[in-house]
Amino acid sequence: MEAETRRIRRFGRHTRDGDTLLPLHASSSTTHHVSNTISCWYCDYKISYFNQPLFQFGRRHARFLRVWFSIGVGFALSAMLGVTLILLWELARALHLCGGGNKLGNVARNLLFGLPPSVSGFSLSLADAGYICISTIISVFVHEFGHAVAATSEGIQIEYIAIFIAVLLPGALVAFNYELLQTFPHSTALRVYSAGIWHNAVCCAACGLALFLLPLVLFPFYSSGHGPMVLDVPTTSPLSGYLARGDVILSVDNVPITNAREWLELNTLTYNIQLKNINISQHTRDFGVVNKGYCVPSFMMKESKVTELPKNQHVCPSELTAFLKVLCSANITLDNGQTETDLSNSKWPVYCLNAKNVVKLNKCGDDWGLATTEGSGCTCSQDEFCLAPVQEPGMVWVEIAYSSPYHRCLHERNRFPVSETSGLKETDCGGTFIFVGDVISMAHSIQLTSYHPRWGVEVVAYFPHLLERILIWTFHVSLALALLNGLPVYFLDGESILDAALSHFTSISQRKRKKVLRLCLLGGLVIFIICFFRELL
Repeated sequence: MEAETRRIRRFGRHTRDGDTLLPLHASSSTTHHVSNTISCWYCDYKISYFNQPLFQFGRRHARFLRVWFSIGVGFALSAMLGVTLILLWELARALHLCGGGNKLGNVARNLLFGLPPSVSGFSLSLADAGYICISTIISVFVHEFGHAVAATSEGIQIEYIAIFIAVLLPGALVAFNYELLQTFPHSTALRVYSAGIWHNAVCCAACGLALFLLPLVLFPFYSSGHGPMVLDVPTTSPLSGYLARGDVILSVDNVPITNAREWLELNTLTYNIQLKNINISQHTRDFGVVNKGYCVPSFMMKESKVTELPKNQHVCPSELTAFLKVLCSANITLDNGQTETDLSNSKWPVYCLNAKNVVKLNKCGDDWGLATTEGSGCTCSQDEFCLAPVQEPGMVWVEIAYSSPYHRCLHERNRFPVSETSGLKETDCGGTFIFVGDVISMAHSIQLTSYHPRWGVEVVAYFPHLLERILIWTFHVSLALALLNGLPVYFLDGESILDAALSHFTSISQRKRKKVLRLCLLGGLVIFIICFFRELL
């Protein structure tokens, strides 16, 4: 019983959980290839059906596999060194021993816990939870397959592969003869112990390559580079009623968008730029104006309701939008004798206009998107003035252009009512509308895909998005699994790798080696716990 416990502890490979706990009761199924163990806090499912096929595969390709897993030893040792440095860096930040921006800390956190950058700061959806489950199954399978093949290539027979749940924590392991492995050279043990981490790294590389080649692979059935297509717009999204399934987003603030990633990046960058400009605006403490305006003819300004904007008050009716003259860097003195000093006072002329009519006009100002646009600049025609919308703190004015599928063009007007304040510019197949609010939350509120099906079957439009998300999540979960198992802590691969590395690369006595190993593992565990709970608090 003691030997069995030690063997499972040393060779149990599970994602990020603790040790494999000793079962209280075991029962076998009707076939000898499958058995299970059940207790009040532990249950597992052992499979021995693949023992012989894996052993034959490992022995048949033993020469190549030894070279393959020898490369994995170098990667596993490098990963252990790298993740140890990350832990030490996080410990130094926790103890305020060194500075450092949050950016590096966020990167380290995402790497260790398998979160893609797009999820940071946002709660996981039910779909993301499903992707995590699928990617975890794939990553654990790849990890355990590495250990199994490495052992069989050295001539070690597998006893079983087990999937278990210990105290509600899932895991997996490959069990084989520990005493037999001790009779092999230490380099053999290193190859076997490092195989799981190495295979997770290869899985990450395969996912990255698949994502890079995905447009080419899907080319016969899907097209890309024409703008992200809307897959779903929840009713809770601020874009509900303006975008629908099948619409294609063309541009944001006149900047063309070709894929879903650019949609998120451009909205984030637009948000940061406009908020920065609003914060440095000298117009008022309560409202802000950016240099993103429209060339409004003088007759529209005369017909508009001109008033003065007091502090903390909106003077325009709900169906109209407040506009101010843009203060351009090349034109400090504005028309009508107004100067920058006048605009810094508590009151200034405001023009209440219909946004639906304004967005049809030529653009002016210096803050239109991130690219040079036709008609941009501070100069309008002789009888026009550059007016920009008034924005409250935290609110960003964004112009979004989209197109609709041809078969829905005739039903476009019936799809949603055109509000007087929506700023919608109607076209035959799509249009342009204005969004005012938090663009980062808005950008994440809809589901997009960069691939358009070549045939009009809406169901197949979800396949590239599904495949892309599984690849992205598998990349991050597999990377997290590799780094976590590289930690020099108890009960993970790092313990066995460090033990084998000390035996192989040092000549110290066994007694001293065990003390050094115990000290390193205890220190690594304490640092990891400190960093883990620091992130939770």
